Amino acid sequence: MRILVTGAAGFIGSHVADLLVAHGHEVVAVDALLPEAHGPAAPPWTHRHRPVVGDVRDPDLLAGLLRGVDAVCHQAAMVGHGLDPSDAPRYASHNDLGTATLLAAMHDAGVRRLVLASSMVVYGEGRYHCPEHAVVRPAGRHPADLAAGRYEPGCPRCGVPLVPGLVPEEAPLEPRSTYAATKLAQEHLAGAWARQTGGEVWALRYHNVYGPRMPRETPYAGVASIFRSALAAGRPPRVLEDGRQRRDFVAVADVARANLLALTTPAPEPIVAVNVCSGEPHTVGELARELAAATGGPEPVVVGGGRAADVRHVVADPARAARLLGFTARTTFAEGVAEFAAAPLRDPATVRTPSTVGG
Repeated sequence: MRILVTGAAGFIGSHVADLLVAHGHEVVAVDALLPEAHGPAAPPWTHRHRPVVGDVRDPDLLAGLLRGVDAVCHQAAMVGHGLDPSDAPRYASHNDLGTATLLAAMHDAGVRRLVLASSMVVYGEGRYHCPEHAVVRPAGRHPADLAAGRYEPGCPRCGVPLVPGLVPEEAPLEPRSTYAATKLAQEHLAGAWARQTGGEVWALRYHNVYGPRMPRETPYAGVASIFRSALAAGRPPRVLEDGRQRRDFVAVADVARANLLALTTPAPEPIVAVNVCSGEPHTVGELARELAAATGGPEPVVVGGGRAADVRHVVADPARAARLLGFTARTTFAEGVAEFAAAPLRDPATVRTPSTVGG
């Protein structure tokens, strides 16, 4: 197949492009090289794909790139929590206007297959059980709770601490950040496009992806990259809350393979969302400790507090991806962290973390 990969110079997109070529597909690569994730130029490992530097909000550019394309793998996005609400217009423009422009161009070009990079952030908090009231949506965590060290969400009906469980794809969707809201909007836009055109969409809800080529020195990166950046600078990783937040850390090689499967597997409905996860949850504190040990760096520092958009536990149910895509992660946490600890990161982003500005 001839496949347009947007965000092809990015962390995940570059791995997807490599894997597609390794399996005999032809890649058309495009990336806007957003300063939140990139240095001044595309990293060297993307040169083999000859990426076009361009913006998916440009319909004329897309018209040319989509000629002869069989499917689109849409990885381009502005990612992460961001710094504050002043980021919101850029998130909405890059993620939602960009997706809408891409979908319109696909319609004009007659391209009917899309793999969309979505995210676990569309869920908000994970799934929880109350001993008395079964599955419930947790009561919200307030800044006063975080400041007082009350991190576990309680039952909205009786107030007792809840037990986290696995989040299935049919769980209620409750985005807690601007980024999360834009990812959910991408899913809705893609679903509407598929129903209107007879197209098909796999929405891959990535959990905490980590691995080689992550951007460093940027507040828009995931927690694994932030920890690695600190250790590379000789600083201890700073762990928010008590470090016991549970996540599903999934290696980027497995995420690339999920994209390959989605591009080559017919979707049973116009849009199908699946968790892309390891099925092996670990705590944020555990990730920090394992990375520090693997790099020989300083021990993590648990600093308490928390960010308003953060959630306590998100642990994925991998069953649907296994059933519909035949996808099961192959990289264990120990293997993935050991590789990541020694792996190259991309050059510092043009937009740098507050702690490195002037330092």
